[in-house]
Formats: sequence, C-alpha cells, structure tokens
Amino acid sequence: MSTLTTYQQLPALSSGSLQSYMDSIQQIPVLTQEEEESLFLRFQQHDDLDAARTIILSHLRYVAYIARSYTGYGLPLEDLIQQGNVGLMKSVKKFSLDHKVRLVSFAVHWIKAEIHEYILKNWKIVKVA
Repeated sequence: MSTLTTYQQLPALSSGSLQSYMDSIQQIPVLTQEEEESLFLRFQQHDDLDAARTIILSHLRYVAYIARSYTGYGLPLEDLIQQGNVGLMKSVKKFSLDHKVRLVSFAVHWIKAEIHEYILKNWKIVKVA
C-alpha cells in the first residue's frame, strides 16, 4: 500500500495527456481483498478520505477498461473515463462490506450508469452534428 501514496497526484485527464494518464493508472497496484476491506473500514468508521482515495486510485484501471467499450458513440474517451470515475466515486460512497462482494463487482453498475447518462445527454448533439 505504500506504493499507492506515490500516486496521490495523477496527471490531469485532459486532451493530449490520455496516454500519460493510462500509463500512470497501470502502475498503481491492485488492492488485495484484505487491504480493500481494511481501507473500507477506515473510510466508513472514521471518515478517512485518504483510505477512500487509495481505494479509488487502485480501481481507476477498471474504469478505463469499461470506458473503452463505449468509444463507438463518437464521444471522447477522456470524457467517458471522467464520467466513469464519477460512477466509481459514487460506488465507493454507497458500498458496504455487508454486500460480500469486492468493490469492482459492485462498482461496475455505477460506472456504466454514469457513462450511459453522459452518452444519452451528449449523443444527440454528436448525431446532429
């Protein structure tokens, strides 16, 4: 987990820096189930935002993976990833260890929901243009 603190400052996801962002998130280690559970306990019981940040950082690669499957709508991948990141953050707030699943399984719904909402709001604009 000490490696994660090195990645507290990821490059901003903006036009032109997508590859550096992808390279950065690929270097962040994936948490084990025990690490994930301990961080969630810290976050839920003590409102430890550093624990939440660590959880989110370790799951960014999954958001990028999911967002890539929506590139056929003509929308920028950067925007799809950003919306997926919003969904990941929502899932971390709503997740409970009582679900008896890993966060990534729970978060897929929230990540896709945010991406779907973004596509619905913006696809009409792309289609008309």
